[in-house]
Amino acid sequence: MNVEYINPFIEASQSVIMMMTGNKPELGKVYIRNDSSFLSNEVAVIVGLTGRIRGQVVLSFSKKSALSVASAMMGGMAVNELDGISKSAISELANMIMGNTATILASRGTGIEITPPSLLMGEKISISPSNMRTICIPLTAGGDNLIDIDVSIEERR
Repeated sequence: MNVEYINPFIEASQSVIMMMTGNKPELGKVYIRNDSSFLSNEVAVIVGLTGRIRGQVVLSFSKKSALSVASAMMGGMAVNELDGISKSAISELANMIMGNTATILASRGTGIEITPPSLLMGEKISISPSNMRTICIPLTAGGDNLIDIDVSIEERR
């Protein structure tokens, strides 16, 4: 997988999370997931990609992290449960990250389109991208709020 495709996801994620929460996320060690399927945290937002590169991106949050991020996005209002508004905020965060990623890629000559985000909740959500290597971008936003961004893409020839 080309690093030129991964860096825009990192740039966009850090920029959007900082803008929406006021916390600059710290980048952990980026790594390749060894298994063809992996377990997501309790809240996962999936966005598909088409165009020059195709695949999917999964943003994973623990429930605690999702609540904290949703609260920050809503101006610090206390969020105690993942209701419709907080789920919408988390989905919109993913949409904004992917929109910014698409803009960065386009400015570098790689056009992509994104699908609307799909939010999943549950314990031990298993994600299985078909025949694609997955790069995990771990971010820590505001204390111990972990967000994993799993990028499973391939270039179209």
